[in-house]
Amino acid sequence: MTTLTTLTDGTATMPSMHDMLLAAESRQTLSAFAQTTSDPTITVTGEAGTTGEMRIPASALRILVAALSEMASGNGVSLLPLNAELTTQQAADILNVSRPYLVGLLEKGEVPFRFVGNQRRVRLQDVTAYKARSDTDRRAALDELAQLGQEIGIGYEV
Repeated sequence: MTTLTTLTDGTATMPSMHDMLLAAESRQTLSAFAQTTSDPTITVTGEAGTTGEMRIPASALRILVAALSEMASGNGVSLLPLNAELTTQQAADILNVSRPYLVGLLEKGEVPFRFVGNQRRVRLQDVTAYKARSDTDRRAALDELAQLGQEIGIGYEV
């Protein structure tokens, strides 16, 4: 799923070529600092030459490096807190499934949800937990198929 960069005014944009190149350069520089566990101090210089220095949490720097990596690849980035409540369409987009398929998962109890009026809301952390379970199950099934293929001698020859 390609996520758009959401701006404060509610509009969304994809990174420009300039943004992609600058993000790649910035990511490379910041990656070395993101490996440490201590909180780095960053100096920022504005257009008029004004500077500011601040310490940021190491975890925030790792998030910034991940966002820059996505932008360098041409993907927009959206930042949501894990406890954010999503609409069924937003949750379906994250899982890369149709909204009716997601509603079926909700109704089967695969993903917890709640009603706000007559609208379903799903927590992002529940969507990501379901995605992790689904990915693990999918990998296990593929491993089993590969093993069966080797046992009966169809493809997958070593």
